[in-house]
Amino acid sequence: MEYQTGPFNGFRFNKALGQNFLTDKNLLSAICDDAEITAEDTVVEIGTGAGTLTEAILNTGAFVYTFEVDSRLEPLISERLQGHSKYKLTFFDVLKMSDEQFKEICPGPFKVVANLPYYVTTPLIMRFLESDLPCRSLTLTVQKEVGDRLCAKEGTADYGAVTVAVQSYCDVSVKRIIDRRMFYPAPKVDSCVVTLTMHDNKFGIADRALFRRTVKAVFCARRKTLENNLKSAFGFTKEQCEFIFRKLDLPPMIRGEKLSVAEFVSLTQAISELL
Repeated sequence: MEYQTGPFNGFRFNKALGQNFLTDKNLLSAICDDAEITAEDTVVEIGTGAGTLTEAILNTGAFVYTFEVDSRLEPLISERLQGHSKYKLTFFDVLKMSDEQFKEICPGPFKVVANLPYYVTTPLIMRFLESDLPCRSLTLTVQKEVGDRLCAKEGTADYGAVTVAVQSYCDVSVKRIIDRRMFYPAPKVDSCVVTLTMHDNKFGIADRALFRRTVKAVFCARRKTLENNLKSAFGFTKEQCEFIFRKLDLPPMIRGEKLSVAEFVSLTQAISELL
């Protein structure tokens, strides 16, 4: 296990946990502004770290449920947050929690704000998007290339299955770029702040399982034509594919990576009529 000793009272950073802390108060305050936090909000923070972002959120007047996996940080957090009372600190991995366990800690609607370790970004985003929890938005500090993928447009190199999955649930926007030198220890890449604003069934998707299956089928071999992917994944005939293409008004040789999120929704509906 690799550690690096930092300026936080000699705390030894665990690289395996992706521990990179932000300390600039102006930046931390700006992230809270990006999340549009008010004193009336309840905020869920994933990855308390040294409590620097927690403190900035608390300064808005919001109540914070903050989760951390490394209990060695407790003295640092307690020192940082002394004088604050509107928070509850839980040492547990949110990815290992059921919705019921989560609701026992945080019972009402909330906004997620987090400086995420890079390795948990996608699993954690999908954990909230695919749950029944009353999450209103997620404002996350993520690796810049991840932010590029989340916001990508169809037909671009960054556009993929994660893009479609996330944008089918919410609106996504990059709020700011953060230079790697703003973190301690400094990571090897720059980051960005991205906000995902939830909508109640944004596209009216009736069969989520089939939608996920469709997206996976299209991107498992993204250089193949959509027709070939549909034949491989669903066993469709050429005539069935032609029916789908006519219904969606798509050119016959189109690749799936050219489809917009709305077209993926329409494609799923067309597929359901043939299954």
